[in-house]
Amino acid sequence: MAKKGKKYIEASKLVDRARLYDASEALEVVTKIASAKFDETVEAHIKLGVDSRHADQQVRGAVVLPHGTGKTKRVLVFAKGEKAKEAEVAGADFVGAEELVSKIQGENWFEFDVVVATPDMMGLVGRLGRVLGPKGLMPNPKSGTVTFDVARAIEEIKAGKVEYRLDKTNIIHVPIGKVSFGKEKLADNFATLMEAVIKAKPAAAKGQYLKSITVASTMGPGVKINPVKVNE
Repeated sequence: MAKKGKKYIEASKLVDRARLYDASEALEVVTKIASAKFDETVEAHIKLGVDSRHADQQVRGAVVLPHGTGKTKRVLVFAKGEKAKEAEVAGADFVGAEELVSKIQGENWFEFDVVVATPDMMGLVGRLGRVLGPKGLMPNPKSGTVTFDVARAIEEIKAGKVEYRLDKTNIIHVPIGKVSFGKEKLADNFATLMEAVIKAKPAAAKGQYLKSITVASTMGPGVKINPVKVNE
């Protein structure tokens, strides 16, 4: 395990490990103890009382954060004809079809953050499943990235749309902004994310849905939020 730096150890002393904070308090602590020379990203880590191995207990979706994430995402769109033109006008960073598949396969090219595809292109995009899937880049109807309304998809992504999905340990990891946002904007983004995650609760989920919630900046220690106080 990597040795923790001096700044991390100092910051850890300012966090009460035994305590479950209110969301706004926790975010205030995170912004106060961030000490890196760059503007750190603040992430929420949400452990859910579901079993991601079961199809009926999957939690996945996307939500537009009111203040964005502080990062402009590069969008690649698989589309042809009118839809390709629409994507270009809407501000897509890359638009194409077969030639982009060849570039990704042949050159191991990944200069993009989000992939959008029109439904008729999914047969082609499917060829990239083995490389896009593990990176979480495969377009998906649930997250709004498989759509004929490419202009809207691009607009939302550029405005700060984030995807959330369970990992193998039933935890969702989502960026909710930068330390420089301050606690109010981070709290707004956090509340919007939590509302979406709560709405996405599967009918098959039993018992406590929100098991634990931690927020942390890139280089900082985690601060725990009381899940009971987050509206279930």
